[in-house]
Amino acid sequence: MKDTKFSIAIHILSMIALSPHPINSVEIAKSVGTNPSYIRKIMSLLKDHKIIENHRGKTGIQLLVDPAQLDLLTIYKIVEEDDPHIFQVHQNANAECPVGRNIVNAVFPFLDDAEKIPHNY
Repeated sequence: MKDTKFSIAIHILSMIALSPHPINSVEIAKSVGTNPSYIRKIMSLLKDHKIIENHRGKTGIQLLVDPAQLDLLTIYKIVEEDDPHIFQVHQNANAECPVGRNIVNAVFPFLDDAEKIPHNY
């Protein structure tokens, strides 16, 4: 099975953008259905590319980029090492979390169309 870093990165960014309060990797991990260390691994990739910032010992992760300016291909290239391919959705999203409950229906129907577009980059 393919790694799901891409779908988890979208989940992370969605939670940061939509949260009315500062959130941390533990809260995000509960929504995604994985452990906080895996969330921090993906967040590290996003941080290296100046998409988010967080500070050790401080609660809260901030977006450094306007969500409207982020595109899926940019996120994909940050977390994956190869060209776009069939996207896998993480399996254990928390149904009690608003993002966890809706992430698949909100984002992933569009990916079927995106995969059919030839990419010349």
